[in-house]
Amino acid sequence: MPVVVESDSEIATGLLRSLPPGTQVASSLDRMRAWMSQHHDEYVVVLGPTMPLTEALAACESLRATRPAASVVLARSEISTDVFARAVAAGAREVVPAGSPTDIAAAADRAYRLFTALRGSAAGGPSEGKVLTVWSPKGGVGKTTVAVNIGLALAERGARRVCLVDLDLAFGDVAITMQLFPTHSIEHAIGSEDAIDAELVDGLLTRHEDSLMVLAAPSHPDVRDRVSATLVSQVIRTLKRTFDYIVIDTAPAFDEQTLTALDETDDIVIVATLDVPTLKNVKVALETLDMLNIAPDHRHLLLNRADDEVGISADRVEGILGMRPEARVTTSLEVAAATNAGKPIVARNPQHPTSLAMMQMASILAGQNVAPPGGAVTAPAPAPDAAPSRGFRWKRR
Repeated sequence: MPVVVESDSEIATGLLRSLPPGTQVASSLDRMRAWMSQHHDEYVVVLGPTMPLTEALAACESLRATRPAASVVLARSEISTDVFARAVAAGAREVVPAGSPTDIAAAADRAYRLFTALRGSAAGGPSEGKVLTVWSPKGGVGKTTVAVNIGLALAERGARRVCLVDLDLAFGDVAITMQLFPTHSIEHAIGSEDAIDAELVDGLLTRHEDSLMVLAAPSHPDVRDRVSATLVSQVIRTLKRTFDYIVIDTAPAFDEQTLTALDETDDIVIVATLDVPTLKNVKVALETLDMLNIAPDHRHLLLNRADDEVGISADRVEGILGMRPEARVTTSLEVAAATNAGKPIVARNPQHPTSLAMMQMASILAGQNVAPPGGAVTAPAPAPDAAPSRGFRWKRR
């Protein structure tokens, strides 16, 4: 994402209007350096017009040496031949008028395309984001809480961009869980299947405290049937070209939209609780995933409310499902309180055992780590989703 360095808040706000959602603002060079030391995929730094020219040129030279893939754009109130020549010599990619939103937006777009090309070349080909689906065939197991916290954990790990998609189209709770009040949702793309692009999708997203973006579910359940599988597929594929990770919270069903998301997914987190009805549904669901050949080697089991007192051990679960749990979380009132306060536990208390378990799961999904030897991560459990169980639904594609 872009980073704007500007001490004047009014000017910074004006620059933000020209840049993509999720752009960061740093009031000083020191703050910019601190941010970029933790975020290694920022592709452009926009130096605002109030920064003294000598400091701006020194920043250009420093970034040219330390972050050569990141473009530096110098936004100036007045541009002379001398300023332009000195800026380019110092390593600035472009010098643009500070009062021209079109020029600033175009410079950022060119920087993004250059960064993408360089990253794709280094990796041996074009780079696309990873789709991570959090799913369960049973409602009320804490699926949404898991999805939200994994999304936040991925964002906290320094991912360039993370998008959380609520595909529980009838009763999605992602927005309210994060205390967001979106003005747009996937509903507003209905009928635009042939025109889906990055600009359209960006207009549907809601920012959560600058850490990740959210694509909310429709506000009314009757919209669900008008969201086509084609629309779901097009939106996910577009997000893959913009974000590093797309975390999808799905309906507890095998409906058309969920099946489409599962077809597009790279890894699936299956959330289960230690009760016989849920385990029965999960077992049948796993057999269905096998028949559909969906992510056969990329499934991860998370046990929620996995208290010893319930009478079903994790070893027994492995015997029933044929999957070893990669994370176990037990009941915690603090997690429920964090959810009710609109501050998910990973953001509210990063050192809480549940937060650590979610971060560990995020590491596994990002391919950065593996579960500790001897079994799964264990932590207090996320609260159940607000929506009641809606059973196990089937729908043929």
